[in-house]
Amino acid sequence: IGVATRVWGGDHNDQYPTSALITNANIQKWIAAGNAVPFFQIMSNELVSPKVLACPADRDHEAALSFTNGFSATNISYFIGLDADDRNPQSLLSGDDNFEIGGVPVKPGLLEFPTNAPLSWTAARHDSAGNIGLADGSVQQLTSSGLRKATAVTGAVTNRLLIP
Repeated sequence: IGVATRVWGGDHNDQYPTSALITNANIQKWIAAGNAVPFFQIMSNELVSPKVLACPADRDHEAALSFTNGFSATNISYFIGLDADDRNPQSLLSGDDNFEIGGVPVKPGLLEFPTNAPLSWTAARHDSAGNIGLADGSVQQLTSSGLRKATAVTGAVTNRLLIP
């Protein structure tokens, strides 16, 4: 997902889909509605197959066969970082969506939380760990403690994510 996002950005004035298209009224509607699906569809050429959007360890999401026929949030295991920017390499680009805030699992939609939020991974995947992709192109598997540290240094006062 990180490589696809960066390649897409390279073809679009070095901006990620969330920032390159932010002035588009439809994008604003997708964000307000918490709809992550179109962002992945926009990058379908770079992603090649929607199968990569369903984590093999995720029992709640099923891999899709097509980006057009029946593709929905039920086929996506990863959040989208709305404020990812390669000028801020530690900003969140994407990651596993199986985390909770203060013991409450996150729900689909637009999620905003401060950098000091009490985040932790759920036990649903990766033995209570998770993966995040950063704007610098790196991917890290983190414990809950690592997740809290990573969201504290994103460069944003409030982190904004789209949860499928």
